Amino acid sequence: MGYVFDLRGVLSGQYLDWFLIGLATTLALTCAAWCLAMTMGIVLTLIRMIPFRPLEWFVALYVEYHRNVPLLVQIFVWYFGVPSLLPRPARQWINVHHGEFLLATIALGLAAAAYVAEDVRSGIRSIPKAQNEAARSIGFGYLGAMGYVVLPQAIRIAVPPLINQTLLLFKNTSLAMAIGVGELTYRTREVESYTFKTFEAFAVATAIYLTISFGIMACGAYVGRRLKLETV
Repeated sequence: MGYVFDLRGVLSGQYLDWFLIGLATTLALTCAAWCLAMTMGIVLTLIRMIPFRPLEWFVALYVEYHRNVPLLVQIFVWYFGVPSLLPRPARQWINVHHGEFLLATIALGLAAAAYVAEDVRSGIRSIPKAQNEAARSIGFGYLGAMGYVVLPQAIRIAVPPLINQTLLLFKNTSLAMAIGVGELTYRTREVESYTFKTFEAFAVATAIYLTISFGIMACGAYVGRRLKLETV
């Protein structure tokens, strides 16, 4: 008798709950890391645009580290290395408050921030310098000119690469399973271990990843069209 493909064995009872819990964790991890990445990316961009060499070198070093060291290594550094440098009460607090999720969020967010910073910086470079000079001439300081005049235009230009970074961040959350975060891939492995239905379990996970990825791309295309219409 040949192999019988049967999804009911992995989508019934507690196994369906495991998939849903894993999906919720993946989405929460993506959102938390995305917020950190956008915040840090914009801050790094603003720092790098200041004409002060040591600050420029610091941001450049940050970007090169996160772009050239494997993301899994960065996650291990944060999970195994950084807590060992903290005081004992801080380590205990992290262990009590789901440290795996927190440290995975930090590692993913800071890594993505390096790419966000470069995308936003490219957007700023495409803005004519005259606009920044005009904003400064009417009384805006550096942060005011950036926040009210330059950055809104730069982020609008950088939307396509930022959407790509969001998609990449969503997919990279699967690496968090290496430190025990119960995201979608981790839960899929659990389902596969209990049911022995490897193909069915990972077929469901693949379908979920594809659905969310296509959703992110569709949202990005919609936002891109809206911003294009607004600039006409």
